[in-house]
Amino acid sequence: MQTFISWLTLRGLGEWLSFVIAVTVGLVAVLLLCLVAYYATRRVILRLLRVAARRSRTTWDDALVDAKVFSRLSHLVPAVILHALAPLVFRDFPQIVSTIRTGAFVYMALMGMTVVDALLNAMLMIYSKFRIASKVQIKPIVQVFKIVVYCSVGVSVVAILLGSSPLVFFSGLGAFTAVLLLIFRDPILGLVAGIQLMSNQMVRVGDWIELPKHHADGDVIDVSLTTVKIQNWDKTISTVPTYTLVSESFRNWRGMSESGGRRIKRAVHIDVTSIAFCDEEMLERFLRIQFITEYVERKLAELEQYNRERKVDTSLLVNGRHLTNIGTFRAYLVAYLRNHPLIRQDMTSLVRQLPVTENGLPIEIYVFSSDQVWANYEAIQADIFDHVLAVLPLFDLRAFQNPTGADLRALAQTVAR
Repeated sequence: MQTFISWLTLRGLGEWLSFVIAVTVGLVAVLLLCLVAYYATRRVILRLLRVAARRSRTTWDDALVDAKVFSRLSHLVPAVILHALAPLVFRDFPQIVSTIRTGAFVYMALMGMTVVDALLNAMLMIYSKFRIASKVQIKPIVQVFKIVVYCSVGVSVVAILLGSSPLVFFSGLGAFTAVLLLIFRDPILGLVAGIQLMSNQMVRVGDWIELPKHHADGDVIDVSLTTVKIQNWDKTISTVPTYTLVSESFRNWRGMSESGGRRIKRAVHIDVTSIAFCDEEMLERFLRIQFITEYVERKLAELEQYNRERKVDTSLLVNGRHLTNIGTFRAYLVAYLRNHPLIRQDMTSLVRQLPVTENGLPIEIYVFSSDQVWANYEAIQADIFDHVLAVLPLFDLRAFQNPTGADLRALAQTVAR
């Protein structure tokens, strides 16, 4: 460089102008070399790496390509060349060398940070392909590691630009601990909550959860350091803080999904004025219902023997034991559900009578459908209760219903007549 300046000076140029031209030419030459190396890396080496990754049988290299790890590494090439050539081109000017190398080092530090970010993203892509990924989420931990990397690189860059040791800045962070805790409150709470969620397996991606307080009801599509995204059934997205799932109660339907059945729990209310003992006509009708023929025959024989042994006066139905239409109806529902092809017989299955209310006598069906798909589940449930309501008249029973306007008009017309 000094020789080139001397040559320019001998040609009649001033010393200062010769210095400026020499430095400019040297800098332009180095920058052109860096630019050529950068484009050669992007156009040749990166393309070869992409082709090799696509043709290989492994998937981890595809993840590296998709996360743009190699693309971000290519940005380091010109900085490395500039950092290496600066002392050779400007060896007679240590101040220029120091400035160029400092700038190159800062650039390499920032690009290195993006490379680490891309590597962590690639690691998440690779991890998501394993079965354990649905049970153990590592995204919050990776995000915390990213924050640590960003902060470390940021402090290091500032220290280098100010000409101080990074250790001085790190040691001074103790005085700003309270401020940092306030700034990073959500990430810190999210980290703690994420660890609790993972260790206790409280929430996984794909779980159906309910958070009524936050109007969230749907599938978990993402669990990150600070937020949990839930796709509601109307396709809207609810975003709640991660620590909300630890500090507040919520319902997770994973157990239902893993059980292989979905609960049906619904009652039909019977008008109590329609409940009665079975007469001969009822019994003949019930004997023709295939689901309960055997039940009615067995119960009639059992009750007849009971009343005969105790010499019960059966002229009054209040004496002894007799079949009722509501009891026979419950027996029919049990048999009907036992023979239903879409009801899980290996899970809880019962028909129970609940306490009488002002709306009649509730007869509740408590079973599990074998199909968990929402639409199919609703169709199964509707078909069951369509049938239940339709067979009520066969047992001389009525569903309870509050008086309607039509009922009141009919009553008024009757009174008027």
